[in-house]
Amino acid sequence: MVFSHGWPLSADAWDDQMLFLGERGYRVIAHDRRGHGRSGQPWNGNDMDTYADDLAALVEALDLKSAVHVGHSTGGGEVARYIGRHGTKRVAKAVLIGAIPPLMLRTAANPGGLPIDVFDGIRASVLADRSQFFKDLTVPFYGANRPGAKVSQGLRDSFWLQEMQAGFKNVFDCIKAFSETDHTEDLRKLNVPTLLIHGDDDQIVPIGASAHAAVKIAPKAQLKVYPGAPHGLGSTHKDQVNTDLLAFLKS
Repeated sequence: MVFSHGWPLSADAWDDQMLFLGERGYRVIAHDRRGHGRSGQPWNGNDMDTYADDLAALVEALDLKSAVHVGHSTGGGEVARYIGRHGTKRVAKAVLIGAIPPLMLRTAANPGGLPIDVFDGIRASVLADRSQFFKDLTVPFYGANRPGAKVSQGLRDSFWLQEMQAGFKNVFDCIKAFSETDHTEDLRKLNVPTLLIHGDDDQIVPIGASAHAAVKIAPKAQLKVYPGAPHGLGSTHKDQVNTDLLAFLKS
């Protein structure tokens, strides 16, 4: 299993899933995307095509075959673009969790997307005070602003720590990559069994223009909706996510 993380986190975001599946005999692999976590911080290549090619280089270096690729948020776009550019000869299945495809940005052809002002606002906040913005982002990310939410300070601190490891230029450029990349054609090439998992209270990647649209495009996709779940459901709903991943692997 190969895990691709969201913006602007690191492979550590998958710890709950990797320990669970690793203990059940699966080989689990996660990488820090370029500019994120412990990877280098190159000035160039902070775009979805290069992310996908980096993933392909990892897969080829490890000579992975029949891999199950799991991507969260921006990582879901990375997985889709990887398959779109490199095919499924090394891929057995795909899982997109709270993922950005087909397109986050509102356009004439994608009226359900978010307006550019939303992403311009993210850019402005990152430039103004990156650290505080990331601390504030943990609230909608994990649904901590919802009645009855139980989101620990430790979880929010882990999120902030991962984000602060990322390069400033890389974080900034990735906003354009995750918001403006159209994955429609990538989804059409997902000719392997594909599981979409999405919370219907996702405040970061709203389900309507993402999972509900993607499941109609990917030829072998099924959608599992988590009622009331936020964007960071891999942590807040980790037991359910782990159970569903294991069932999908065995199916």
